[in-house]
Amino acid sequence: MIPHPVDAHVGKQLRVQRVVMGLSQEALAKAVGITFQQVQKYERGVNRMSASRLYDFSRVLNVQISFFFEAYEGAAVNSNMPEYGGAEPMRGVAERAEEEFDYEQTFTRETLELMRCFHKIKNPLVKRRFVELMRAVAEDKTLLEEREE
Repeated sequence: MIPHPVDAHVGKQLRVQRVVMGLSQEALAKAVGITFQQVQKYERGVNRMSASRLYDFSRVLNVQISFFFEAYEGAAVNSNMPEYGGAEPMRGVAERAEEEFDYEQTFTRETLELMRCFHKIKNPLVKRRFVELMRAVAEDKTLLEEREE
């Protein structure tokens, strides 16, 4: 059976935050009192997490529970798949224009390293400026067209 898109997304978010914090599956499992194999299953979306398990992970990983669902709408275009009994989203209620984003790129080695470094920055102003810098670089077409040296 294929994982439900929500379970797969929550699992990916779990993996991202675990890696950003530099934790192994074994260390995370020990912190919440489960086996590392169970963490693997959660990260792949094979097993569903209970609310209490999600709460445990949020405490250990120092994130809000909502973190696990962030960016889900953009990541799961087919979340209303009939085999899951999904509901149609209410159009126009909370829509916002977002450019296409390749969520698979979130899990490259470089992206995870960037996230790990960003997580270490403690000063909120520095974090905000860094995001502004990254946005400016990403939007500058001339920089993107130059060859890597």
